[in-house]
Amino acid sequence: MSASVCQRLWGTVRSGCRYIQRTATAAMPIQVGAKLPSVEVHEGDPHCVVNIAELFKGKKGILIGVPGAYTPTCSKEHLPSYVQGYDKLKAKGIDIIACIAVNDAFVMKAWGDDQKVDGKVRMLADPTGAFTRAVDLELDKEQLIAALGSKRCKRFVMLIDDGVVKSLKVEPDGTGVSCSLARHAEGLV
Repeated sequence: MSASVCQRLWGTVRSGCRYIQRTATAAMPIQVGAKLPSVEVHEGDPHCVVNIAELFKGKKGILIGVPGAYTPTCSKEHLPSYVQGYDKLKAKGIDIIACIAVNDAFVMKAWGDDQKVDGKVRMLADPTGAFTRAVDLELDKEQLIAALGSKRCKRFVMLIDDGVVKSLKVEPDGTGVSCSLARHAEGLV
């Protein structure tokens, strides 16, 4: 198996979500219409390498980014919304749902087991933040770095079709859940 994807955020806020706009001078997260970068992440353990671009090739999928496994909002709202919304999203033609965080593979697997994802959501580890940087969705807040120990991934939901980003919603503060829950993703499909 193999994996990939990441960049940085700039845009305007509408309806509680950040919609990305291009400018000549601002660094930007991955854009709608762009192909996912070929970046390797881990699934289950560090020896199971997944290439993000390959994972979504030929499939319609949803990738959610979270600041960290076991963190309160991620564990109580964000990931559970996708586990509970799995059947609705599958009925709308979604082939794969994956969750990525800047954590190690063992932590992501244990968190998935704890959350009873049971094959509904693939738990991907981006231990070095390579994917997160590649799509420019790195959460760089001093307060979070002090609490969590490193830069993390902004909270987002991305609709992907055959490896191409069809929609991207990034939480305005990088951590809230105003536009990235499963019910918001249903509207993207």
